[in-house]
Amino acid sequence: MTIQTFDIDPAWHDVGAFTDIPERGSRRVATAQGDVAVFRTSDGQVFALVDRCPHKHGPLSQGIVHGHGVTCPLHSWVIDLKTGHPTGADAGKGCTPVVPVRVQDGRVLLAQPVMAD
Repeated sequence: MTIQTFDIDPAWHDVGAFTDIPERGSRRVATAQGDVAVFRTSDGQVFALVDRCPHKHGPLSQGIVHGHGVTCPLHSWVIDLKTGHPTGADAGKGCTPVVPVRVQDGRVLLAQPVMAD
C-alpha cells in the first residue's frame, strides 16, 4: 500500500486554534494549491487531507468524522484519515493525498504543500 503525500517545503503555517476544530469535525483551509480538510477525532488527534474524495471529488471537509475515518458526503465512501485510502468494500479504489499537520502550543500547523512537477 502506498500513501500519497505532497512534497513539503519545511515551512509550517498556523491555520487556527486546535479548539476551533470541533471534536469529530473538520475545517476547510484554502491554500494556493487547493483546499485542505483538517480533521479532529474524538481522541484529540488531528489529520489533514486534500479536501477531495478520490471517488467523485466530494468535499471531505463536509463529511462525518468517526474513529480515524471520514465518510464522504456524496456517496458514503469512508476514507482513512491516516492514509487517505478508502476502506471497506471501496479499498484500493484511489487515494486522497495526506498533508502533514501538527499541533503546537494549542495551534494547528499545516505543512506548506507544494505540488510536484
